[in-house]
Formats: sequence, structure tokens, C-alpha cells
Amino acid sequence: MDEAALATHGLTHYFNAFRALDDVSIKVRRGSITGLIGPNGAGKTTLFNAITGGLRPGRGKVTLAGLDVTGQTPDRLFASGLGRTFQIPRPFSRMSVLENLMLVPLSQIGERLGGPFLSRHAMRVQECTIREHALEVLDFMTLAPLADHPAGKISGGQMKLLELARVLMGDPQVILLDEPAAGVNPTLTGTLIEKIEELNRQGKTFLIIEHDMDFVMRHCDPIIALAQGRVVFEGTAAEAQADPVLLDAYLGAQADA
Repeated sequence: MDEAALATHGLTHYFNAFRALDDVSIKVRRGSITGLIGPNGAGKTTLFNAITGGLRPGRGKVTLAGLDVTGQTPDRLFASGLGRTFQIPRPFSRMSVLENLMLVPLSQIGERLGGPFLSRHAMRVQECTIREHALEVLDFMTLAPLADHPAGKISGGQMKLLELARVLMGDPQVILLDEPAAGVNPTLTGTLIEKIEELNRQGKTFLIIEHDMDFVMRHCDPIIALAQGRVVFEGTAAEAQADPVLLDAYLGAQADA
């Protein structure tokens, strides 16, 4: 069995004349918490978008558990076990936290044209099942007390927890997190890290974009660095802290710690 849960092979993408990705090949080891670092403009979010169907790369391919999924739509990738969060959460602000989760499962009976009329009983049974699962996910993510709150009225850190909760409704095996700790207070960051590590122990694989180097060095292994659309480093936290390019570009004063 291929130990790579997710891989890219020679991904290259241009925005007009700007080469955002330049022959990017990475492997995300099954069961790992892999950190993806690099300066602003390095290509990290573009790589996430190419992996998760937000854009189709100009060249190269993406494989999920060894299967070519290049250019598939985000919903098909989600159904195949690949989920992602975004740096800036955008919940349905007027809907409750619970309702935001209940919207996630694909192919709900109530979404069909005749579902509410021809399959009313089955729709209600399915809705009850989804609701129970959503409450379990909210409880796991420590958001149960906010279940009935409008999603637009909770804190920024709680929105980050909600982002991950929504992803978990699909039970993905590979989860991509885009700066999960950005703008989150230390208490909620601790909760988020705790949940990531618990999910990882349950077998979930993570690829995480993060600028908080303490977060990355403490919790990610391996670490991959991008610069100008290219992979410039891949290794452990200890190796990263000894790499002169990373020490100069990303870690700075941590080299003296």
C-alpha cells in the first residue's frame, strides 16, 4: 500500500506570466501532520487550491491514496475523503452553528426536486440522523453550547473550530488546514491543536499551512517549505531548525533559542 495519503507530481501553474507553482512534487505521509510553510506569495494557497479542485493546474497531477484526482471538483473530492478549511472562515452567518453542520452531508433527500413531497418520511429520518451526528461533532469540537447561536455571532477562534467541525461532517481521511491558528487566542489555539492531534491518533492525515513557527515546530512532522512556487525544503523540525535557508527566511530569532 502506498504510504502517501496525498501527493502532487510536478504541479505547475501560471497566473498570466506569473509562475505560482513550479514543478511542485510533495508526498503527504499517511497518518502524518505535515506542515507547509513559506513566505507570503510562496504558492501555498495556490497549491491547496490545485489539490482541492479550486483550480486546475496547468501541468502535473494530484493523487489521493494513489488515485489520480487532478482537476476533480471540490464536492467530488470531498466525497472521496479530502476536506479543507480556509484561512478566513465564511459560515452561513444567519444560520445557527448546528445548521451550518447539517448542510454539509452530500446528496440529502431534501435537496432533491421531489424529495420533500415524495420521500417525506425518509427525509425526516435522514435529517434526524444528520442532526445527531452534527451534535456529536459539535460536542467533540467543544462547540455544543453554541449549537443554536447564529454562526456570524461567534468569535473568530470559534469560527475556526466551526470550519474544522464542518469538514468533519464528511469524515475525510485527509484534511488540509489553511492557517488554523491565525487570529485565534491561545486558549482556543490549544483546543484546536488538541483536536487535531486527537483526530490524527484516530488515523486522520493533515497538511497544514501555518505561519506560527512554534505551532509548526512543535506539532508538524515532516515540514515542507515553499519559496517562489518551488519546494525548497522537506524534513523534520530538527532539520528545519538547522537549515540555513529556513533559519534566515522563516525562523529568524528562533535559531538562537
